[in-house]
Amino acid sequence: MSKYLISFPSDAMQVSEAELPIVAAAAHAVIAEAKTAGVYVFGGGIAEEVAPVLIFANGGISDQIYPGSELKGGFTVLELPSRADAVRWASKIATACRCAQELREFMYDPAS
Repeated sequence: MSKYLISFPSDAMQVSEAELPIVAAAAHAVIAEAKTAGVYVFGGGIAEEVAPVLIFANGGISDQIYPGSELKGGFTVLELPSRADAVRWASKIATACRCAQELREFMYDPAS
């Protein structure tokens, strides 16, 4: 089985404050379904109010991250038997969150 990253940038979710609790409940329901199905690995939202930092091999820290690597929004990691299954789960999440989702497959690492 492969692990898949399903994600969206925070500005992709265009819902009103009134709709936010409804969207959150729908998203939590999909996550609960994934947990029940035994495919859920990890998920959450990036704390955008906390600035990212770059950590060097010597322990040094910089507030200058890699160009183009800014990460915002929400993500879910699922372990699934096929890409077709990942597309189905991404579609469920897209429906719940009311925005399109990006789908990426992690490379296999026997040590992880």
